[in-house]
Amino acid sequence: MFKRPHRIVLAVIGLLILATAIYNLPFVHSRLAWRVEAFQAKIRQFFRPPAEQVFIPAAPTAGPTTLPTPIVTRVEPPVTATPTLPLPTDTPTITPTPLPQRVDLKGDRFYTDQKNRWNYCGPANLVMALKFWGWKGLPGRTDDLRDQVASVVKPGFADPSKNFIERGRLDLNVMPYEMADFVTNYTDYAALIRHGGELNTLKALVSAGFPPVIEKGYYERDTQGKRTWMGHYLFVTGYDDAENVFIVQDAYYLNEEKPRKNRRISYEELLEGWRSFNYLFMVVYPPEREQELMTILGNWSDPQWAYRHALELAETDIQTQTEIDLFFSWFNKGTSLVQLQDYAGAAAAYDQAFTLYAGLTQDNSQRPYRMVWYQTGPYWAYFYTGRYQDVINLANVTLATPSVGPTLEESLYWRAMAYYALGQTGPAAKDMLEAVRLNPNFAPGIQRLKEWGLR
Repeated sequence: MFKRPHRIVLAVIGLLILATAIYNLPFVHSRLAWRVEAFQAKIRQFFRPPAEQVFIPAAPTAGPTTLPTPIVTRVEPPVTATPTLPLPTDTPTITPTPLPQRVDLKGDRFYTDQKNRWNYCGPANLVMALKFWGWKGLPGRTDDLRDQVASVVKPGFADPSKNFIERGRLDLNVMPYEMADFVTNYTDYAALIRHGGELNTLKALVSAGFPPVIEKGYYERDTQGKRTWMGHYLFVTGYDDAENVFIVQDAYYLNEEKPRKNRRISYEELLEGWRSFNYLFMVVYPPEREQELMTILGNWSDPQWAYRHALELAETDIQTQTEIDLFFSWFNKGTSLVQLQDYAGAAAAYDQAFTLYAGLTQDNSQRPYRMVWYQTGPYWAYFYTGRYQDVINLANVTLATPSVGPTLEESLYWRAMAYYALGQTGPAAKDMLEAVRLNPNFAPGIQRLKEWGLR
């Protein structure tokens, strides 16, 4: 006979086993998993608030005499196709005729949300951009179009016990180049990415029937209920000069009472949020209409011109912005210089940006701790100026901020590259293997593993 305390212990163990079994039933797990994860995230963020994680650049030194040659395989900066038309060289003009005062492409016809999915902003917006042109999905696939895109751009870690939607929840961001690569490699359409856009750039594209996807920052209550800065894609389908608003399709909403079809956003609000992503836009289009698109873009048809123009916009913003927007402006300067392969200039600009960041107030709305989740330019700048320890330190800070743990494959990749450059092959292999485990389609990581003789 068991003594009473033993019976209590056995009863507790039995209840725990039963509760675990019930929790893992699919229909129970699907309803409770996000609540459990949100609770765990609150605990992690309570003990280590992400807004308090600050990267301090080291003072630049003379560095190595021989610097690494920039790699061809890209982790963020996309190399876009050379336009087929002669490029203009005068001041920026994107259309020779006046733009209409109002355009509405009726975006609700192809509106797609990201409801019931983890971090599906990228796939949902890409589906909208493709559906606009009549895309029906991948050959032989009949599942949700969002999942068809996500199965390529955020396939998730290799765990056969979970479907890829669950596996991919730890992939917190889909880069613009990943979406453009999906269009190029898996559809009959083409995609173009540019930096340094202006409001009239968006208007010209929309009025000509080429609705763009833009990436911008905004403030929202996250799953922990905190007001915080996040990055987000929007599909721009119209504008109205009389009201000074753009009409956008916003895939994100917190509940069914807050749909964001045909959302109207002021020119000022869009421009302010757009600044934090170097005024980046992407256009999906049929290849046979490329010349028409290039004509509409004018100077922006040349990616190098667009990078230089983005640099000019950053320089102007540096003279006019303050606090968090001044941080974004210096960051943009670094991003444009990376694209122009001026890595020393970029590193100096990022140094200034991160110094400003450290001086911002610590609440989430003032310290955009997710910044390097979305834009990896600082890794390029520091790595290609031989500042390997800064790459490692920045990656350490960035990887400490996600509530789900260190799951950013781009940061793991660059930390691995820096470790490898310093001769620390063990940590380098560990990080690179983890990057590819988290995203088995992560081409730069796969290439490095092959070069290093690892599987």
